[in-house]
Amino acid sequence: MAGKKSPRYSEEFKKTIVNLHQNGKSYAEIEQEYGVSHSALAKWIKQYSVVKLDDDTLTAEQIKALQKRNAQLEEENLILKKTIAIFTPHSGKD
Repeated sequence: MAGKKSPRYSEEFKKTIVNLHQNGKSYAEIEQEYGVSHSALAKWIKQYSVVKLDDDTLTAEQIKALQKRNAQLEEENLILKKTIAIFTPHSGKD
């Protein structure tokens, strides 16, 4: 049983399609003109959309990396707080 192989699109093509959507083309228009599936388009929009913050622009990939780093720092902070609690002498008046 041979599976239907989906076409491979270049990263540049994907970014161009996302840019078209961000500039007002609807899902239906893009799907019809370029033969891209709805699910692929949704995935690409999520993957390649950018977020503008004042003078900076972040991609979804950069945001994901920042979220991962933030979670790591929060975990390290919790470990340090617990370590301080263990090694800090407590007075009997508490």
